Amino acid sequence: MTGPGRASEDAGPWTVLRLIRWTTGFFESRGVDTPRLDAEVLLADLLGLDRVRLYMNFDRPLNADELAAFRARVRRRAAREPVAYITGRKEFYSLTFRVGPEVLVPRPETELLVEETVRLARKRWPAGEPLRILDLGTGCGAVAAALASELDQARIFAIDISAPALALARLNAEALGLADRIRFFEGDLTSPLEGQGPGFHLAAANLPYVPRPALDDLAPEVRREPRLALDGGPEGLDLIRRAATRVRPLLEPRGALLLEIWPTHGPALTALGETLNYASVRLAKDLAARDRVAILDTAGNGD
Repeated sequence: MTGPGRASEDAGPWTVLRLIRWTTGFFESRGVDTPRLDAEVLLADLLGLDRVRLYMNFDRPLNADELAAFRARVRRRAAREPVAYITGRKEFYSLTFRVGPEVLVPRPETELLVEETVRLARKRWPAGEPLRILDLGTGCGAVAAALASELDQARIFAIDISAPALALARLNAEALGLADRIRFFEGDLTSPLEGQGPGFHLAAANLPYVPRPALDDLAPEVRREPRLALDGGPEGLDLIRRAATRVRPLLEPRGALLLEIWPTHGPALTALGETLNYASVRLAKDLAARDRVAILDTAGNGD
């Protein structure tokens, strides 16, 4: 890699704008999908600026240490490491989370899972009565924290099989001031709650759902994320089927299980809901008009 710090002296200083332009071209040559955005995010984070203030400092030159640090970041991104792993943080549902290679990077599509869970909670329990909500496969704690931030009356029970992921989730809950309303458990799906009968109003789950044959077709950045958090088995339904089975007896009569799914999973989830005696199954579409969330309902009133 040539570029920042290696140009001829007569080319002038490496200003913010010059760095962004050079890095954008370099990322384009490496097949990065959002080259300009990634260049700006990496540089703004390095300099401790938001992107608006970055634009206001286009003429600012970088010193030698800043250039060296930025070049290291550019190399990592060119190798298709996710931007969030490089900066160590990711925004989700207007909250900022610490992330690292031990967890899946929170995605905008998963905000639909939060929105649908919040909508059901407010519609069915409008008086603000205490709620108990499960979050299966909590990862960095993004869904659990987003739900806690929206539903003051809720207590969230967040479960993950990965101890390193849970350690990060706890740090995020503490940083966001939500640790007193989220309890974290290590274990396989609902195993930490064995012996508990009905008592949960809602359950949200962003479990591994990518069909195994599709894993190699994912973007290089995604393939750098934990396979444990992506691989849903041959059809992408292994963990989802188990979760739907285990959660059903834990739900209140007006409860529901909300699952993020692969876009082709809708028919299978509808059939699964009928088999497991859920009253109804509804599918919610993402902004690209793809099935993204399956709502397996014990109430059956279609709301």
